[in-house]
Amino acid sequence: MKRFPNLRSAGRELALKLNLCRERNDVVVLAILLGGAPAAHEVANHLRAPLDFVIIRRLFAPQGPGSQICTVNVAGSMVIDEDLIPLRDVPSTPVEYFVADAITELKRREQRCRRGRPPIDLTGKTIILVDCGIRTGLTMQAAIGALRTKRPAKIIAAVPVASEQGRLAMAGLADEFVCLAWPEPFGHVGLWYTDFSRPDDETVGELLE
Repeated sequence: MKRFPNLRSAGRELALKLNLCRERNDVVVLAILLGGAPAAHEVANHLRAPLDFVIIRRLFAPQGPGSQICTVNVAGSMVIDEDLIPLRDVPSTPVEYFVADAITELKRREQRCRRGRPPIDLTGKTIILVDCGIRTGLTMQAAIGALRTKRPAKIIAAVPVASEQGRLAMAGLADEFVCLAWPEPFGHVGLWYTDFSRPDDETVGELLE
């Protein structure tokens, strides 16, 4: 497989595979930060759809690799893993302090990335969830799990490149899966880009303006 020149060029190719969603008033494009932002920006521009972000903060891997407990910010709304609920108002253990600090930092990061925009109501919307690629599927799994709590009508997971493992992981998670290439052996996502430069939190905020 020929490598994508960069994240934006991959996003432009991906957008062409999503033409059926162009200029529909029920579509919202969500980028998984940070790597998904440039590709998602290209997709949103092509489809003439609003763009917003999913920000994931991983906390624990309670059963080792392949398991995870996360907090996720979906287009301005915080989704806390049910394994962490209920949270005490005043933390009293090291773990509770760690979780409280992580949630506070996620809120700060959301403010930096989204520039104080109000949350978007995703109820009944068709969501195109974009990342730069999928290796294990854990990132997309966390994003889709949080997104389901917002009651969208449909979730389309869209990436330029994925491993066979990632492709299998998508089965039953998203309502539709769009991917341009499944190279094997895979390695990691960055190998499939000539330039894998990703924006920082301040830069992604400019994409919303």
